[in-house]
Amino acid sequence: MNSQKPKILAIIGQGYVGLPLAIAAVDAGWSVIGVDNHSGKVAQINSGSSPVEDISDAQLKLVISTGVYEATTDFSRTAEASVIAICVPTPLDEKREPDLSLLRSATNGIAPYISDETLVVSESTSYPGTLREVIIPIIDSLKPATSPTIYFASAPERVNPGDPLWNQKNTPRLIGAIDDKSKEKAHAFYSSLCDVAIAVSTPEVAEAAKLLENTFRLVNIALVNEFTQICAANGLNVHEVIDAASSKPYGFMPFRPGVGVGGHCIPVDPLYLTWWARQSGSKAEFVEAADVINLEMPKYVAERALSMVNSANKSPKVLILGVAYKPGVGDVRETPASELRNQLVSKGADVAWHDPLVVEWNGSRSVGIDWPCDIAILATRQPSMNLDQLISRGVLILDCTNSLNGVPGVTSL
Repeated sequence: MNSQKPKILAIIGQGYVGLPLAIAAVDAGWSVIGVDNHSGKVAQINSGSSPVEDISDAQLKLVISTGVYEATTDFSRTAEASVIAICVPTPLDEKREPDLSLLRSATNGIAPYISDETLVVSESTSYPGTLREVIIPIIDSLKPATSPTIYFASAPERVNPGDPLWNQKNTPRLIGAIDDKSKEKAHAFYSSLCDVAIAVSTPEVAEAAKLLENTFRLVNIALVNEFTQICAANGLNVHEVIDAASSKPYGFMPFRPGVGVGGHCIPVDPLYLTWWARQSGSKAEFVEAADVINLEMPKYVAERALSMVNSANKSPKVLILGVAYKPGVGDVRETPASELRNQLVSKGADVAWHDPLVVEWNGSRSVGIDWPCDIAILATRQPSMNLDQLISRGVLILDCTNSLNGVPGVTSL
């Protein structure tokens, strides 16, 4: 690293990726400047209140009190850093195509302040070529004249919010750099944070690998979601079938059906792949079909649930249990519960939701689990959810989580 500024890291974006990276870097002996353009979030962080589940308030207060971490909205602070990591969201736009506006904004924000011989790493997930074709040209056009030499690498984030086992330290990291010196610096940086840092030949390989990782999950979830519908139509319990197939010790990996896919990766990253394929005249038809299957799953779940209610009831009361996209977190980004609710409402249902980890969602608040309903849909089973209360009342439950096997009144998806 730059000997004049030893172990000073600036992280652009202090959300689900950036803040855990900051804490991991502090643990590895780095001083961290966390840059975020949301002043409210910065104030919250500096007060010792963590905006993400994976970092506790106690962890945050400790690094702030010891002076090794500070959040700021001031991009000029990046001039102090020997490494800058870009960790901003890369969502989809209204056409369900890559939206790099936040990534471009972050790059424009740091470019005028980058010091000479700084390493710039993009951890933001994007299509292959983003580092070389988007980030580097912006920095080269705006960097100070006193900073002729900047090193560049792509190291796409691998963060699984709420995971008690895999974290920043024990999850292997991929590094793709533009040249040997950049690779050397990036490998040294991530080796200081992670148990395993794997260098690949180019940034494009690292960027493509991240898309493949999550596309693998998308298509397998779509396969089992489609298979579930076939099994249900023929009177088979899909979970028993999956368990049976799982007895094979090779060549099979079990996936489970659900309401759909959610979060910051699986519903989004494969669409970066399909867009990238189209740019070269190729097609990712299999991936596009998988995306459609998963997008339609909430409609199927809504219809399954309503078919369990007396058909004479034209406005059934439906309680959605769990609106976060996965258990153990309050994250509602891209949650399939949103489309599930839309489908139920469109079919005349009176819909409420209960989630102990979500304070507010779609302009509404969680009701108590005792809300009177005709049927409940267990979309995400949160750890603190008191399902015994519902079961004891004899409420019909459509279980989309495979966690209430053999319980009277419960139907598995």
